[in-house]
Amino acid sequence: MHIPDGYLSPSTCAVAYAAALPFWYTGLQRIKRLLQSRVVPLLAVVSAFSFVVMMFNLPIPGGTTAHAVGMGIAAIVLGPWAALLAVSIALMIQALFFGDGGITAFGANCINMAIVGTLVSYGIYRLISARAEIGSPRRVVAAAIAGYVAINASAFLAACEFGLQPLLFTDATGAPLYAPYPLSIAIPSMMLAHMTIAGLAEAIITAGVVAYLQRSNPALLQMTAGKGGRASVSEGVATAGGWRGTRALWLGLGALMVASPLGLLAAGTAWGEWGAADFRDAGMREQISQASANMAPPTRVPLGLEKLSSIWTAPMPDYAPSFMHDANFGYIMSAVIGAGLIILVCAGLSWLFGRRISGATVA
Repeated sequence: MHIPDGYLSPSTCAVAYAAALPFWYTGLQRIKRLLQSRVVPLLAVVSAFSFVVMMFNLPIPGGTTAHAVGMGIAAIVLGPWAALLAVSIALMIQALFFGDGGITAFGANCINMAIVGTLVSYGIYRLISARAEIGSPRRVVAAAIAGYVAINASAFLAACEFGLQPLLFTDATGAPLYAPYPLSIAIPSMMLAHMTIAGLAEAIITAGVVAYLQRSNPALLQMTAGKGGRASVSEGVATAGGWRGTRALWLGLGALMVASPLGLLAAGTAWGEWGAADFRDAGMREQISQASANMAPPTRVPLGLEKLSSIWTAPMPDYAPSFMHDANFGYIMSAVIGAGLIILVCAGLSWLFGRRISGATVA
C-alpha cells in the first residue's frame, strides 16, 4: 500500500496533499495540549510500532507481498486525531529515509492509511464496543473487526488511485503515463491481498494488543473508552503514563525489532510497488503479469513513472543501510534507526508546541 513515486500523476499527488492538510492541521490543533503531557511517549511508541509492523512482509498468492499497518491499535489507544498523526509520522520516516513509499505520493499514502485507516478503525471500534467495560471481550472483537475493515478500506482507496491513472493520464499514443493497470486489474489485485492475509494480520495484531492491554495496563485503553469504560479522556491521559508507564510497550517493540528480519522471508514485491527497472527485467515482467490477472505490463516503462521514480533517493533504501553487509542485522538496525527518528520527531513537536503555548501565555 506504500505508493511509490511515479505511480500517481503530479496533479493526483497535489490533490492528495491538499486533502490531507486539513486533517494534519486539525490533528495538531486537537492534540497540541497533549503534546505537553505524559502522552508524548505513548504517541512515539505507537508511531514506532506502526513503523516496525509495516516491515513484516507477508507472502500473498501470486508472488507478491503485503503487510499490516497498525492503524487499528493506533486509533484505539490514541484516539483518531493523535492516531492519524502517529501513522503519518511513521509513513514520513519510511518515505524520507528508507524509500518505502514516495515523497510525491506521501499525501496519498497518508490519506489511505493514516487518515482513512485510523478514522474507520476508530468509528467501528466505538460502534461495536459501545458501553462495554474496558475488560470486556466485546472490545477485543471490536478491535479485530475495526482493524480488518480499516486496512481494506485503505487498500481499496489505493487501488482506485492506481486504477484511475491509466484512465486519466496517457501519452499521445494512449499508453499510460503513470500506474499502468486499470481499475479492473488494480482493485481485485489489491483487495485479494488485503481481504485475506494482510487484513487477517491487522485483525490479529489489533485484537491481540487490546487483549494484552486489558490485562496489563487497561489505562491505555481509556482514551477511547467512552462512557462504558467509566473514564474521561482527561483521566485516560493522566493515567496513561510517561516513559515509565509505557516501558512494557517499548520492551515489546524492542522484541519486534529483533524479530523484524522475518519480514525478509516473504519473496516478491507488493503489488504496485515495482521500480522502473522491474518493467525492463524479463523475469520481473513475468511476475508482474502473474500478479495482475496475467495482463502483461506495458512494453516500455511509463514515461511519467520513469521520470518521477528518481525524484528522491533515500539514504537507506529497502531498509538496507549501506554500511551494513548483513541483511538481517541491517533490517534490525533500520527498525532501531526508524524508531529513534520517530522519537525525535515527537519530541520536536512537543518542544515546538511547548514554546508556542508558553509564548501565548506570556503574551
